[in-house]
Amino acid sequence: MVLLHVKRGDESQFLLQAPGSTELEELTVQVARVYNGRLKVQRLCSEMEELAEHGIFLPPNMQGLTDDQIEELKLKDEWGEKCVPSGGAVFKKDDIGRRNGQAPNEKMKQVLKKTIEEAKAIISKKQVEAGVCVTMEMVKDALDQLRGAVMIVYPMGLPPYDPIRMEFENKEDLSGTQAGLNVIKEAEAQLWWAAKELRRTKKLSDYVGKNEKTKIIAKIQQPLQQQIIRLHQELGRQKSLWADVHGKLRSHIDALREQNMELREKLRALQLQRWKARKKSAASPHAGQESHTLALEPAFGKISPLSADEETIPKYAGHKNQSATLLGQRSSSNNSAPPKTEAPQS
Repeated sequence: MVLLHVKRGDESQFLLQAPGSTELEELTVQVARVYNGRLKVQRLCSEMEELAEHGIFLPPNMQGLTDDQIEELKLKDEWGEKCVPSGGAVFKKDDIGRRNGQAPNEKMKQVLKKTIEEAKAIISKKQVEAGVCVTMEMVKDALDQLRGAVMIVYPMGLPPYDPIRMEFENKEDLSGTQAGLNVIKEAEAQLWWAAKELRRTKKLSDYVGKNEKTKIIAKIQQPLQQQIIRLHQELGRQKSLWADVHGKLRSHIDALREQNMELREKLRALQLQRWKARKKSAASPHAGQESHTLALEPAFGKISPLSADEETIPKYAGHKNQSATLLGQRSSSNNSAPPKTEAPQS
């Protein structure tokens, strides 16, 4: 059996054994399936860790919205009411806004986490150091373990839009993601060894010879042309997203400008009203006195006008009468004092 140490670029992936007589068409597909299967297990483990922490996926139209926005738009998570974890849920908000925050309890969380660790160990790159070959059966076993753990914690299943369920049903949408760029289609996969492409029309022994104990480092990759095409597709998708975001920002800016113009017009109208009020106040000289009188009334009551006699009394009359009164009081006090008597002479 020829031992293949499969790499992607310079990064080690896994070990795989195959007879020298194996057709390279079959071997290339086998390597691609194991490679992509390991990626699927990794994606599932990543999403299941989030499932254990924050519960199931929110509906696409509710993701990223605040509670106030959801209430304002009157949106409802119908699947969230159906897909309740065994033993009840514990609320733990997802700050990213992707999951509903209804996490499994501690016991169920440990079921998920333990299974995740076991699945990771099966497809780990450390298997290369241990000299353990990874087969498609091992990958399927890891997937079955993960599926079983999810069924234990969520017996009612997961929403159809949850990425975990979509992965199990092979309906995952990886377009526009780094995970999607990592996947290599079986029909496009190529194996390279010693700077040579192992062409699918030949056998493995045509390159490594008849020695079944040979060990080679085989690199899996896509044809350069396919890589360029995928990069162009990704660039086009990103441009479309940027154009969409740019359009939304422009619309938002235009709306803000319109609001700004409306506020300016209102401000001008208020300034004009204020100017007219000042002009009117300056044209009527008694306006200030009337307003002053009205301002005093709450404190002193209504102020009645003076009579004709009160108006003719001089301002100093009150002071004069007050002085006369004080003089009269002083003279009367002097007259009422007893006379002084001289002391008898001895």
